Order: sequence, then C-alpha cells, then structure tokens
Amino acid sequence: MANSKRELFLKRRLRVRNKLRKVNSGRVRLSVFRSNKNISAQLIDDVRGVTLASASTLEKALGMVGKCNVEAATKVGATIAERAKAAGVTEAYFDRGGFLFHGRVKALADAAREGGLKI
Repeated sequence: MANSKRELFLKRRLRVRNKLRKVNSGRVRLSVFRSNKNISAQLIDDVRGVTLASASTLEKALGMVGKCNVEAATKVGATIAERAKAAGVTEAYFDRGGFLFHGRVKALADAAREGGLKI
C-alpha cells in the first residue's frame, strides 16, 4: 500500500534531520519551514534547546506578509543572516526539513550564504 504524501514528508524530514545531527554535532541549526503562504527560518541551538534568531514573511517589517515566492525567501534568507551576525553565529548547518532543496528553500539558503552565514 502506498504511503500518503504527509507520511513520506515526515519520513524524509526525520531522515534528513538525523543524518545532519550525526555529522554536525555542536553547531547551530538553520531550520526552514515553508507553507503555501509563508516561509520562515530559525537558528536553533539544539544543545541548549534555544532559538537564537528567527525571520519570517509574517513579520510586517519585511513587507512580505502573505507572500511565499523566491523573492520573499531571498529576503528572509538575508534577514536571518543579518540576525545571525547580531547573535554571534557565523556558521550553521542547513536543515531543510522534509522540503526539497529547490526553488524557495534554495533561494533562502543562497541568500543566507551571501549574507555571510557559513552553511
């Protein structure tokens, strides 16, 4: 019997996250969440269980409320890189969750790299 799309997504998310935890222990995680209407990113310290910085299209300051296109993802990526510098984070590992590294997710990662965050 075929798995549902949601089950496949959850399996993929766990597989990606567990592989990254084995390789990048001790580093901060840049976690991405993408919905149909918004995109958000968080810098998470898994050792302490604390979110160090976050950026989302839901923030009115970015001017992208309700937009989830490549342009909005690029703006969120640049913002998270800027906030990472302010928090004293220079490198992180990229946790794409269950999302494919393509389109909006890739645009966010590229913008964070251009902003100075080493991923």
